[in-house]
Amino acid sequence: SIVPNPFQPRREFKPEELADLENSIAENGLLQPLVVRPAQGAKNKFELVAGERRLRSVSRLGWSDVSVIVREVDDTTLLVLALVENIQRQNLSPLEEARGYKTHSDQFGLSQEEIATAVGRSRPTVANMLRLLGLPASVRRLLEEGSLSAGHARALLAVEDPVRAGDLGRRAAREGWSVREMETQVRLMEKGGGDGAGGSTRGKRPRPHPVTDPVRHSLEDALRGILGTRVLLRSGRSGSGRISIPFSDSEEFERIFEILAGDPPSKFID
Repeated sequence: SIVPNPFQPRREFKPEELADLENSIAENGLLQPLVVRPAQGAKNKFELVAGERRLRSVSRLGWSDVSVIVREVDDTTLLVLALVENIQRQNLSPLEEARGYKTHSDQFGLSQEEIATAVGRSRPTVANMLRLLGLPASVRRLLEEGSLSAGHARALLAVEDPVRAGDLGRRAAREGWSVREMETQVRLMEKGGGDGAGGSTRGKRPRPHPVTDPVRHSLEDALRGILGTRVLLRSGRSGSGRISIPFSDSEEFERIFEILAGDPPSKFID
């Protein structure tokens, strides 16, 4: 009878965390009831307000019924409660939290000050979290994977070129930079126009020939942001053309391949 929270900000539930909670509930019972609200337009159905991990765990245990608290809450309150529960438990990744704030803003028209008050954060904290959504896709992926922290990501916001930001992010993750070291490398890049490492460690990437058509130029920029590398669109006659995607090493090739194909290269090799 319980259906998922449509505004659940958390997307990743680690199997090991669920296994620990499942074992605890099996041993000690469900100590804290789930919080639900009546589902609109559905008889005898309830939308989950708080307790996603507990619901998943008791479902895996095969329980047919659980204790719940039924509350009458509107959509805005539902989102706030889901966010607050996850924030208090430190269950949300930085991007999940940022997307939750963006839903507050886009769907319910709340200001950053109103969002901050609702979830018990400061307005600058909410503003900085929302800025993370503007990072290049390659950096957001590293942040989502846990390879970079929110502090690393905030430092990269100062890098306007998405390709350079992606390069710095991957190097920071690979070499285990601290946030302070990331900030230093970003400052070096801004001062010298280099790669943020006090000098280039690779040959400089070729500068693509500019696209004169503004529409194609926008599409080229979009592809650069998605792939986190240089992309060059060349136009031919009758609408034909070519998309060039250079890569610097095998690691970058595998990363780009997985973005395009949806799976790593190893899946396609016998």
